[in-house]
Amino acid sequence: MMTLTALGTTAQVDMHCHAVTDGYRSFVTDHGAAMDEGFPLPQWEAERHVAFMDAAGIETALLTMPAPQPWFGNAEESVAACRRYNEECAALARRYPGRFRFCAALPLPDVESALREAVYALDTLGADGVKLATNSYGQYLGDEALDTLMSMLNERRALIIIHPHKPSAVNDRLVTAVPMASYEYLAETTRALLNLMSRNVLVRYPDLRIVVPHCGSFLPAALPRFRSLLPVMVKQGLMQPVDVEAQLSRLWFDLAGAPSDEALDALLTITTPDHLLYGSDYPYVAENVLTNGKQALERRLILHGIDPQEVFSNNARRLLGEDIPLVQTGERIVRVAEVEVYPEHLEQYLAYAREVGESSTATEPGVLTLYSMQDKADPCRILILEIYADQAAYQRHLQTLHFKRYKKATAQMVKSLRLTDTNPVAGSVE
Repeated sequence: MMTLTALGTTAQVDMHCHAVTDGYRSFVTDHGAAMDEGFPLPQWEAERHVAFMDAAGIETALLTMPAPQPWFGNAEESVAACRRYNEECAALARRYPGRFRFCAALPLPDVESALREAVYALDTLGADGVKLATNSYGQYLGDEALDTLMSMLNERRALIIIHPHKPSAVNDRLVTAVPMASYEYLAETTRALLNLMSRNVLVRYPDLRIVVPHCGSFLPAALPRFRSLLPVMVKQGLMQPVDVEAQLSRLWFDLAGAPSDEALDALLTITTPDHLLYGSDYPYVAENVLTNGKQALERRLILHGIDPQEVFSNNARRLLGEDIPLVQTGERIVRVAEVEVYPEHLEQYLAYAREVGESSTATEPGVLTLYSMQDKADPCRILILEIYADQAAYQRHLQTLHFKRYKKATAQMVKSLRLTDTNPVAGSVE
């Protein structure tokens, strides 16, 4: 696994930027689709991108294909266009080692071709993952047709970068009067995510690592309404039960688009700081605007009590597979929780305990152990060994969605709870 080399004090990572390669530009232009998204394709050169990164203090950029999706009804030419783009990005990664990485483009909506291209890009070209459009000409994320692709990506624990594209049904006069990036892209991302979640995709394929763009788009505003409607739809037999919190815990969110304080506050109602990532959206925004915006974001994060190094560097590096420990601010916390559960709720409680334990250790680097045990003589007596990297990791854990869900769901199941903090006597825990 590549190790990033620090630039200044941190090796910063840009998780949302695009390479507008010559091959892609020519293909889209030849099909008269250069303005398909209501915004012209910007000029892009690798040397200029690296120069921007140097000026902004960014060590590594994860390249993805911009919109529109290179599909114009001919599967063979779409496959060829995606293959050329992926090979161009792989060449850039070789030419600029440590500076460029990439997620592969796939020739959707042709799922079989997309499967073959994903395997080739991941296994041969060394792609870090794949980029998926919110919809590929009406085939939205969450569509049953994509299950075979999601299954294969899950087996490889693949990274998925989501990016909004033009909605499949759109009023052309409206989106040319109001740029899609100002509203439709946010609505489109939210639409695709709710469709994805409605089929429990992230529960069924738990090893996928999915990055949501643009500060969560409208998802923080849409989720309360989705949650309130869900029981009604399930009762009417119109939807299956959906595990919203479990799916949210498996999402990461980039902060491309100069998020406001209000947007950041809203996003933190559905996720935690260790799942936030920096994104520039280069080259769609002027370089000086991006540099100033990056400095403003750093100040905003500090005011929210968030370590900028985690967002600009460490969270992305963990997501990309590097062994980056959370910053520890004190001694390790080891405690034992003794829980007595009402017999009639025992099985349900154990299910919640397993879920929160698995979610916490899988998604929170600061949670080292959450190990639940039953007393053989009294199965309703549960002992939980909890080990946290430090006090900050413990406090972060208390704010996670999966812990809050566990706490709320089991409140009436627990007869008594006793927490015992410990000090080390002998030996060590690694």
